[in-house]
Amino acid sequence: MTSFRMLALIAIALPAALPAQGAPLTAPAAPPAPILAARTPLPAEAASAGTNRFSFIAYGDTRGRHDGVEIQAEHQLVIEQMLRTIKSMEGGPDPVRFVVQSGDAVVNGRDAKALTVSYIPLINRITQEAGVPYYFSSGNHDVNGAGDKSDIRWIEGTRNLLAANANTIPAAGSTRRLDGYPTYGFGFGNTFVLAFDSNIPDDTVQFQWVRKQLEGLDRKRYVNVVVFYHHPAFSSGPHGGARVERQAAAIRAKYHPLFRQHHVKLLLTGHEHLFEHWVERYTDATGPHRMDQIVSGGGGAPLYSYVGEPDLTEYLTANASEQVKIEHLAKPSIDAGGNPFHFVVVHVDGEAIRMEVVAVDWGRGFMPYRTSKVVLDPE
Repeated sequence: MTSFRMLALIAIALPAALPAQGAPLTAPAAPPAPILAARTPLPAEAASAGTNRFSFIAYGDTRGRHDGVEIQAEHQLVIEQMLRTIKSMEGGPDPVRFVVQSGDAVVNGRDAKALTVSYIPLINRITQEAGVPYYFSSGNHDVNGAGDKSDIRWIEGTRNLLAANANTIPAAGSTRRLDGYPTYGFGFGNTFVLAFDSNIPDDTVQFQWVRKQLEGLDRKRYVNVVVFYHHPAFSSGPHGGARVERQAAAIRAKYHPLFRQHHVKLLLTGHEHLFEHWVERYTDATGPHRMDQIVSGGGGAPLYSYVGEPDLTEYLTANASEQVKIEHLAKPSIDAGGNPFHFVVVHVDGEAIRMEVVAVDWGRGFMPYRTSKVVLDPE
């Protein structure tokens, strides 16, 4: 039988092509049934205010080769290790309290059958076996490559996404959710987490909603702000390097200045099927700061490899007033086989954050920092 390692090493030099815009779907017209609600939901936002130590898991890009036909085999490997990790941390000082996924659930999110057959049963293992809440952000495959809210692909893909996550994200009408969008936030302990749809980064309604959420936060309580979404501003895989995608350009121009203004601490992204870590250092009236961007797309989609460094000259020039500097702290391998399926455990301890990269199957022992762990040092 072909091993998972052999499958991972198949030449995947470029991102998989999306289905044609007008391609007919064989999926049923009805949206998917929702993921089961977590057995242990997060408490109401006000009720967890005294919690300063806990962990959560981040990962992304779970689409599989046989979506709509069978369970995602590689994603299942990731889920099984995730369940073991959550179980092992239950009695410790910082148990895992929730999971975030940064997009590309299936090859084509307009196909409800792909979600129902291949993806949702695995997410139900997170919410039922582990019992923890699960939160999702929309990727390009989830909306079939649409970059505009009026596009039928965005409408159909987002309909399926919201239906699948009806039990997992804040309810429609909530002050923590932008109605009609997969855009929302939630607070737990001393940390506020926000998700937005990076397929449509130029959407003014969404941008203003995100801005108002950040402006309205009680920063005495929420000392840590985390944002997760699909498209990274900087990356070195086939979506990055010399290539600057429309979404990355818009996020650099609009969202990063906003995030710096509000001292967002951690950005969790996917899109590139590998692991890498960028640090954006800047200085404002309150002194020096850092904002870490993690690219974690090792959830089961075909693996990518390092292509090259992006040219950030224009970005650095545009943000020279804040003395912005970019560091590529952990780079991916030039060999796709050196970029294993994985997830990230984010450990929160007051204002201190440290991360652990957990690779699965043949990738066990993966050490992107010459170890599997890193501390996000405050300035």
